[in-house]
Amino acid sequence: MKYCNFSNLASERCHACMNDVEQIIETLKKNQEIAQKFFEIEASVLSILNFKDFLEGLLTEIQHKREIPYVWISLIDCSDVADMIQKSAPSEILKERTNLIDKEVFLTLINNKTKPILVNDDLRTFHALLPQQYKHHMRSLAIAPLTLDGEIIGSLNHGDHSASRYRPEMDTTLLKQLATIVSICLSNVMAHEKLNILASKDPLTELINRRVLEQILKREFERAVRYEVPMTVVFLDVDDFKMVNDRYGHKAGDDVLKYVANNLLRMTRGSDVVARFAGDEFIIILPSTPFSEASELASRLKGFFVDHPLDFEGIPIQVSVSFGLSCVEDGIDDALSLLKKADAMLYSAKKHKGTRHSHL
Repeated sequence: MKYCNFSNLASERCHACMNDVEQIIETLKKNQEIAQKFFEIEASVLSILNFKDFLEGLLTEIQHKREIPYVWISLIDCSDVADMIQKSAPSEILKERTNLIDKEVFLTLINNKTKPILVNDDLRTFHALLPQQYKHHMRSLAIAPLTLDGEIIGSLNHGDHSASRYRPEMDTTLLKQLATIVSICLSNVMAHEKLNILASKDPLTELINRRVLEQILKREFERAVRYEVPMTVVFLDVDDFKMVNDRYGHKAGDDVLKYVANNLLRMTRGSDVVARFAGDEFIIILPSTPFSEASELASRLKGFFVDHPLDFEGIPIQVSVSFGLSCVEDGIDDALSLLKKADAMLYSAKKHKGTRHSHL
């Protein structure tokens, strides 16, 4: 007859229970550490109100605190937030870590739901979400859909070399919470950026306005003087603009201003600054540009408008512009004086057309 050693059995059970308790404590400790890192990530971006700093900070914090090799954001192409980010947040980091995706393709991939998705078996289905440089390096993927005003606009994505990093059976509560916080922040940043645009841009032409122009002009003037490089300002206005309004109506006048603005942008460099100054007056700041090159540009602009009338509802409207130029090389002391001289040169050029009131 065999006897059971109850003492040994109890000891084994006690030892097993201790192991279970230790394992539970260790799991709780790891979960607490993960939760703390998520909290730190959320806290680091909550107060940021511009897209560039918000997105760069978010992606960098996630990558460093969670030790994730690949972190990026996918955005539905042509959405308001995607357009706003592209316009207001040019950045090498964002260029690398954001990608655009067709709306129908994206909603199909996430099944039109906001629940996070973890994948580690076949990532080919999700290749449309992956930036080109990441496609052949990831073995597991976490997708956390983002929303703006209740509408899905993209996702926050994590990728890892290891297939075990993101497994479908894992809990996604913290990832869902992070996506919710990021979505709220996106809404706040979007609202703030829109206010900035309204404050800095002319609503009709969408060029920068006079207030912002004067700030940029001061900065560029100081840079030109410090580094002894040329800079020229072109002060330009539309000839007989009042006659256009009187003959064709104010809508035609608005179309003329937008036509001029669009072509000034199109015919200048990316480094040049084009602004609406007041009424039918425009300013072009030409960094690193001597007077002779600026004069050639102004002549090309004048010739273009002469050769290309505006088509206003089937009616050709002849657009003519006049301009005045001033250059840092002329020995001018400050940015305002540079602008005043360009204005005076424009006044002189238009003298034969009648009296013109200076705004400076």
